Amino acid sequence: MAEEWVEQMQNQVNTLEELEKYINVTDDERAAIQTLKTRWGTTPYFASLMDKDDPQCPIRMQVIPSRKEELNEFGMDNYLVWKENRATGEVRPDSIARQYDDRIAFTVVEVCANYCRHCFRKELVVDQDLQLHFDVDEGLQWIADHREIRDVLITGGDPLLLSDDKLEYLVSKLREIPHIEMIRFGSRLPIVLPHRITEGLKKAIGGFHPVPVWVNTQCNHPKEITEMTERAVYALMSCGINVGNQAVLLKGINDDVSTFRELHQKLLRTRIRPYYLFNCEPAPGIDHFRTPVEKGAELIRDALRGHTTGMAQPTYVLATNIGKIPLMPDYYIVGKNEKEYTLRNHKGQLTKTRVIPAN
Repeated sequence: MAEEWVEQMQNQVNTLEELEKYINVTDDERAAIQTLKTRWGTTPYFASLMDKDDPQCPIRMQVIPSRKEELNEFGMDNYLVWKENRATGEVRPDSIARQYDDRIAFTVVEVCANYCRHCFRKELVVDQDLQLHFDVDEGLQWIADHREIRDVLITGGDPLLLSDDKLEYLVSKLREIPHIEMIRFGSRLPIVLPHRITEGLKKAIGGFHPVPVWVNTQCNHPKEITEMTERAVYALMSCGINVGNQAVLLKGINDDVSTFRELHQKLLRTRIRPYYLFNCEPAPGIDHFRTPVEKGAELIRDALRGHTTGMAQPTYVLATNIGKIPLMPDYYIVGKNEKEYTLRNHKGQLTKTRVIPAN
């Protein structure tokens, strides 16, 4: 008998008929599904979290295609080629993306449990306009040959959809490379398919080792967190794997103060450490999810700073072809002289503090 997570994948909600078992599909949603030539779908579990009657449900908006994806004023053509530096002079396998000297993204699969409508790899994973060849052994050999690489992010698609045996092979081979110091997985499965966190998976990638494994997931709205997520995260932590969150700032989903605060407080209650908040990237066809660049910093200031523990505050960044660029302006220093700074807190209160003068 197949494991529950496998059954979830075998019964994905990826047809109009299946979707109608969970929600009352609107005319606009129906038209998008029938018109757009795009991969879409989610797990029965994640579909069950959608509001049956509200097309503005934050989970529906991330799952169901929209005709708005046909509009593309700000999205860059060939975005993934640009962002992952795939057209540079360095010869690399398709599986290796690079923006830094000492770490790389290692793409091992292009299948997901949930095809996020805002995906920055939309050209590859969702629309499938970009065709790449992912050979795991070829990528492992490239990493072994490049001694400057110390940190590997395993990504996709969703790499935790690989079988336990393949995951164990991947992690063990990376750990055999002397210059690798840490391994990270980027996966939405703790959110969209928590059933995947099984004893077999824990054995495959967990346990004590000098080369640790980290998992960074993506949760964008508090409605996405359930008791199953809480138990999945606890299971990962119990075998030595810490879990972080890389949220995406999405218009109409998490760009208001109350939702943003609830999301980050709930993440901490679930033992997920907020890591990054990404400004929605300029991939093609996702203009309708974008907010002004300033919005993320404003939300951290107004919803989190001073309102909840500092552990709940992610770093707000924009991902580019030269790495992640922090987008946090200095809202708190309002004046300075040769002896002291004037500082303002989240309530607008002012104070002064002595400082060492700049040279």
